[in-house]
Amino acid sequence: MNIIWLGHGSFRIEIEDQVLLVDPWLNGNPMLGEDQHATAIEGATHILVTHGHFDHITDVPDISKTTGAPVSGMYELAQFLHAQGAVEGQAFNMGGTIALGDNVTCSMVPASHSSSADVADTRRYMGNESGLILRGEGHCVYISGDTGIMADMDWIGDYYKPDIGILSAGGHFTMGMAEAAYAANRYFDFKTVIPCHYRTFDVLEQSAQVLADGLPGVNVVEPQVMVAIEV
Repeated sequence: MNIIWLGHGSFRIEIEDQVLLVDPWLNGNPMLGEDQHATAIEGATHILVTHGHFDHITDVPDISKTTGAPVSGMYELAQFLHAQGAVEGQAFNMGGTIALGDNVTCSMVPASHSSSADVADTRRYMGNESGLILRGEGHCVYISGDTGIMADMDWIGDYYKPDIGILSAGGHFTMGMAEAAYAANRYFDFKTVIPCHYRTFDVLEQSAQVLADGLPGVNVVEPQVMVAIEV
């Protein structure tokens, strides 16, 4: 499996025979050069979205049209994106599990954040914010989405037992590095942790050292944009 950070909360995950784009933000993403956009989305088979904020869905309809990749996510949000011209994927909800090809599954789990999008001159509710559980290649990956610490992490860790955590950890809008370390220690038994939603803007944390220091014995990988993390 290759986990490739596209900057901020965006990822390209190559797992089994699938190429998944999670919350792909291209235009306006200060961490991803315009010359990297085509490579970032090349060969995409599915697009997954966690919530409706601009830095997670702005480019999704256009990416879907370009690649032909269907868009799946929270019922209201997925339907909104499909109405914008995105290829129709699966509109599902908390506790639901969908198949992505023959050997990969994605389950929707809670997050604690908010979810809205600007439509014309109004801001519309886009259904609940979410996290995702990916399973394939013998791994279970918890993608926290944008979230603070929450009690739901207790059952998520106990039920799914993810070995890889992709955790929002930049602070201000989500958990910071110290909070992410606390959550990982209390609720999970990760072998690998990859922080995200940081370094993008000055208001966010710029280093994952606090996270690494708080998780001795865990492989904390500070991702580099467009550099594959092999697990």
